Amino acid sequence: MVVPPGLLGYLRASLPGYRDVMPGMAAGPVAWDSGEVGGGVVTVFMRGDVMPGRGVDQILPHPSDPQLREAYARDARAYVGLAERAHGPIPRPVSFGWPWGDALGMLEEFAPDVRVINLETSITASGEFAQGKAICYRMSPGNAGCLAAVRPDACALANNDVLDFGHRGLPDTLQALAGAGLRAAGPGPDRDAARRPAAVPVRGGHAVIFSCGTASAGIPAGWAAAPGRPGVNWLPGLSPATADDVIGQVQAARRPSDIVVVSIHWGSKWGYGVGAGQVRFARALIDGGADLVHGHSSHHPRPIEVFRGKLILYGCGDCIDDYEGISGHQAYRGDLRLLHFASLDQGTGKLTGLRMAPMQARKMRLHPAPAADRHWLTAVLDRISRGFGSRVDLQPDGMLALRPTR
Repeated sequence: MVVPPGLLGYLRASLPGYRDVMPGMAAGPVAWDSGEVGGGVVTVFMRGDVMPGRGVDQILPHPSDPQLREAYARDARAYVGLAERAHGPIPRPVSFGWPWGDALGMLEEFAPDVRVINLETSITASGEFAQGKAICYRMSPGNAGCLAAVRPDACALANNDVLDFGHRGLPDTLQALAGAGLRAAGPGPDRDAARRPAAVPVRGGHAVIFSCGTASAGIPAGWAAAPGRPGVNWLPGLSPATADDVIGQVQAARRPSDIVVVSIHWGSKWGYGVGAGQVRFARALIDGGADLVHGHSSHHPRPIEVFRGKLILYGCGDCIDDYEGISGHQAYRGDLRLLHFASLDQGTGKLTGLRMAPMQARKMRLHPAPAADRHWLTAVLDRISRGFGSRVDLQPDGMLALRPTR
């Protein structure tokens, strides 16, 4: 992928320590790059956990009831206070685009063909807190403009927070998304609807987005959609039989010129390790016809793999949340976020390039990460991805790029 000319000016202004590539100097390895995006290449923008509920909801124009039932906080505004104590005052109300910050300009410059996020909150005015849930995320339907600001083509909802306000909150969430013109995948009024992918038209074909999730990410079994019962596309583990079931859905849905993405909520929240079961499952999906595995749940990025030429993101990390100022797990630098831009050959589904924009959360808003943090994040991703045959390089333009080693 060639950096659009307009992005160079944006990077110069926004990234401390940015330097242009000098004439005659190579820009460094940009994995699988094939020149200008166009023709047979589809660029997919992906993000992990987008959580505009709770504290974030409180700074937006139409906050919901701030009541919480957590052991540590009874009012969502407490999380705003934590963020303000950490980095200074946050104006209220902010615009719908505020949480995305400088990411919005970057998205306009890159102009990806498809935008996919994992939306991890309930959008409802319901006060029906899910039983047995220690933490529940709710965003006011009046703040759905926060999601529309980034214009996602598909919102993956098979996760452990979409039913935080009960089965009443689910139709409210789907109605709010539909009212904002946004597609959803992963939940539904019954099992068939929850398994149905979102289809995004792209260059004579579609990007077909499946959303599913597992108990390992905290999704209760009782949230599984069933015949006649609403819920989410819940996977009963990562067995070969479950992989075959998902593969069957993939093969039934895809058509020529389609790109298939399986967005999966799985695994623990902290730590760089990836279980052998996750690796086998992701690789089985690729062998079965998926072109990209979009993994999420961890609060920070996890290893990246290219298997048989196709991309597996084991964990994208958080994107939008209200964790700023919360202590614990500082070694993982949860304040650092990545925006993933993957370019795929539309004919084969194989990866032609992966570039990642390093961002940092400050005042509940995304900003370009400082130079030292970009170097730190590059070193960590490079180290944890080596065992999967991938290396990560920091490019002269401030972006991170994936490089194959096998």
